[in-house]
Amino acid sequence: MKIVVDTNVFLGACLGTGAAAAVIAACLNGRCLPLTGNALFNEYEDVFSRKELFKRCKLTQAERIELMDIFFACCQWTRVYYSWRPNLPDEADNHLVELAVAGGADYIVTRDLRHLRNMELLFPQLHIVAPETFLKEI
Repeated sequence: MKIVVDTNVFLGACLGTGAAAAVIAACLNGRCLPLTGNALFNEYEDVFSRKELFKRCKLTQAERIELMDIFFACCQWTRVYYSWRPNLPDEADNHLVELAVAGGADYIVTRDLRHLRNMELLFPQLHIVAPETFLKEI
């Protein structure tokens, strides 16, 4: 099963949020195949450079970098050739849908359900779910 993991889920995993951590663990142990591409990779890099987000994090910066490296080693690199615009109210989230469609993902796992569920374009095979819902599916 292919999935796109939004950066807010990975951030939650680093901060010790149970469901988010379980989603990342499912990726690392091969229960699902996470997709990544240029835009998502760059977003991860940007989020992980913001030290203020990790004030409550139990992982050191070196441990977070190692976890991210291991996670990306599990990912399938996916090239996005087509933009599906306009689509989402928040332009910054369109790349998640484009990656999911390009890679044939079954799910986008995110905490930002409100924005991602309000697509103008419909992709019936693509499910937008919170980490807790995704864990029930697998």
